[in-house]
Amino acid sequence: MIKVETIDIWGFEHAIRGMRNPMNSWNKSDSGWGEYTNDLDSFDIGKNDLDLMRRLYKAGTEHRKYLRQIMVSMDITAPLYWWKEFDTYKVGTVANSCSTMHKIAAKEFKLDDFSHEHLTDISEAVMVEVCRVLNTWRTLYLESKDKEDWWQLIQLLPSSYNQRRTITMNYENVVMIIKHRTGHKLDEWNQFVEVLKGLPYVEEIMK
Repeated sequence: MIKVETIDIWGFEHAIRGMRNPMNSWNKSDSGWGEYTNDLDSFDIGKNDLDLMRRLYKAGTEHRKYLRQIMVSMDITAPLYWWKEFDTYKVGTVANSCSTMHKIAAKEFKLDDFSHEHLTDISEAVMVEVCRVLNTWRTLYLESKDKEDWWQLIQLLPSSYNQRRTITMNYENVVMIIKHRTGHKLDEWNQFVEVLKGLPYVEEIMK
């Protein structure tokens, strides 16, 4: 299971301006706020700028530095086993997560706190029992504040536990994730790739 919410994107204007600095070609820029639509809150990339963005993209990472100046932020809820793989994208990303260390006992454990869509009936019954055991130790910890009881929660917690993080990254991260994770074994990666492909101008730039 993966859920992506509250997507914010910024930086197209200054990224395109900087993209044209090496050749002093600012006069060829044809992008602007509400340039081609009536939406004054929308930044529209013109044909000339998009053509240059595509050419620089194809030329490689050393030429497409403008991608690192286009930023995207989003809230992602996903299982710990997915976050473990996402953490390989350390360069250019920042994350603030809900804390399992400090808030693991804040609420009762329920089945839907875990990604369980692929579990068989027998395995799901096991997960229900895991929730029961976790809740037993949670109750004991809330009463005792004993660190030994807390350790039972931390070390019993399955990697299917869903954690929410607020992520900030740039479009270079976006295109690399699309390139490397398309067709991945994990459903979460394929679903996340589709979200990233839907960001403004991503697919147009990668053509």
